[in-house]
Amino acid sequence: MSLKIKYSVIVILLTTLSAFSQLKNKPELNEDFMDMGFGIFVHWSLDSQLGSVISHSLVGASDDYVNKYFNELPKTFFPDKFDADEWARLFKVAGAEYVVFTAKHHNGFCMWDTKTTDFNIMNTPYGKDIVGQLVKSLRKFDLKVGIYFSPEDFSILKKQGHLISRNSKMSQVTENPELLAYDKKQIDELIDNYSPDIMFFDSFKKADIVQHVHAKDPNIVVTRGEIKTPEQSIPGGAMPGPWETCMTMGTQWQYKPTNDVYKDGSELIEKLIEIRAKGGNFLMNIGPKPNGEIPIEQE
Repeated sequence: MSLKIKYSVIVILLTTLSAFSQLKNKPELNEDFMDMGFGIFVHWSLDSQLGSVISHSLVGASDDYVNKYFNELPKTFFPDKFDADEWARLFKVAGAEYVVFTAKHHNGFCMWDTKTTDFNIMNTPYGKDIVGQLVKSLRKFDLKVGIYFSPEDFSILKKQGHLISRNSKMSQVTENPELLAYDKKQIDELIDNYSPDIMFFDSFKKADIVQHVHAKDPNIVVTRGEIKTPEQSIPGGAMPGPWETCMTMGTQWQYKPTNDVYKDGSELIEKLIEIRAKGGNFLMNIGPKPNGEIPIEQE
């Protein structure tokens, strides 16, 4: 190969890499997202059975607890009262324009029919694809589909023999190549199978996951990972561009069966007005019960 040809190849590669590194949400999709205004966040996983904070009970836990969590909880997760159409109908009546569902939280449990791991909803007594059912119902009620995905995966850390933590070096996709490759396979499944409109990546570091999504499907809006998504707070003033406040109705993201204190309707409406006045979206969280019902206080 001549020097001139080699130089041309290098230029092409550098140009391609430069373009790839600058992929962003399409401006028109950002505008559409800003017009949505109000969405429903759903935090739900197999440890809703425990009534504990989602996933984080694994951090610093004993080996006995960790083993029971991964091996025993799937055997008793049976959300037989889950009704995707009723969820979607309720979200629509509430005035939501979009819904973001926890397809995989930090624990690594997948709420869809994945081929990447046995730690998923299909290997429970319920044995049906939760994500697939919900996506179908959301589309039926003309709601935009959002998928929450945690790149930080405690099930992989356990498999690799690493400390279960969100702050450890190997919990980050930037430091753990096996974890990054695994996450990308799962993200590909979610995009190929469910064609989401929105993706929300909850991790401290993202590596090239956001770029991976934009390259695969440029019609997906990436929220956390690309835009500001403050939790449990509203900015003091307006912020430029799209942004989204994520906030619980009570005190916990996942189902809390006792001693929870809910915001009343007036307070939630006031927060929605303030967020919209400052140019943001309000992503209001609910936490379904282990059987799949939405608690009456939240309903």
